[in-house]
Amino acid sequence: MKTIFLKDGAQGMLPCVATIGFFDGVHRGHRYLIDRVVELARAEGLRSAVITFEDHPRQVLQQDYQPKLLTTFEEKTFLLSHTGVDYCVVFPFNSETATMNARQFMEEVLCHQLNVRRLVVGYDHRFGRDRSEGFEDYVRYGHELGITVEKGHAVTFHGQRVSSSLIRQYLAEGEVELAAECLGYPYTLVGRVVEGKQLGRKLGFPTANIEIDKDKLLPAPGVYAVKARREHSMEMRRAMMNIGVRPTFGGDKLSLEIHIFDFEEEIYGELLLVQFIHRLREERRFDSVEELSQQLQADERLVVEQFEKEMEE
Repeated sequence: MKTIFLKDGAQGMLPCVATIGFFDGVHRGHRYLIDRVVELARAEGLRSAVITFEDHPRQVLQQDYQPKLLTTFEEKTFLLSHTGVDYCVVFPFNSETATMNARQFMEEVLCHQLNVRRLVVGYDHRFGRDRSEGFEDYVRYGHELGITVEKGHAVTFHGQRVSSSLIRQYLAEGEVELAAECLGYPYTLVGRVVEGKQLGRKLGFPTANIEIDKDKLLPAPGVYAVKARREHSMEMRRAMMNIGVRPTFGGDKLSLEIHIFDFEEEIYGELLLVQFIHRLREERRFDSVEELSQQLQADERLVVEQFEKEMEE
């Protein structure tokens, strides 16, 4: 996949089939659209393209908007690179481009800059100033510009339309397994290991504290069965993670602590990839450190059982 930042120009792009969107999470619904783009492109001898944005459009339209995203820009482009698409075009959504209506966007960007011959849009997707135009308008403009426009259908899960908003809702409730079903992969965090207060070590459960991108969405506070991988390793290791404020120790600052099973190496400063598999329980305050230690031992047994069950399936 070739990534093209449109602010740098897009000269020489071959005729293509394209879709457009923010694609947060690159979930099953997104991949249905992208698969359709790739299918059409191959059938017609064209290139395939995904047009996306580096920053969420609402950050431009609402300056006080603080996004909580399923994927960072780097994570999103990595996932897109595994879809089979030829181009990832990054459109510079700013105050100037936000004033373009759908007709202008289709003519100036899709037609003249990107050489789009077919456009596949989501079942509810709207683009252009104020999002006031819809699918029938896109079809009409496309006919005038030589662009065939097609609407995709919704992908459903348990009777609900798969969307980034639905996945965020599941994660906010700690339902990481439901989120994974909609994403098509376990929800994942990538963070750098930083020095903590080493409270876990005193309990017999040494942990690594992780700092992540400020815009990345965290699942609900609690204890999770997770898998972890170091940045220069392909080995996924069993682990458990706590997201919370450590109330037993009087904490008030949210932290991410991971205990990797049968692992004692020094990893300060390294990047760690963490996949969420199952939520064990909510975080809660214990009356003593001893009681907390006993609970952590019980948590570890449940995590082992969870992974053994996963292997049997």
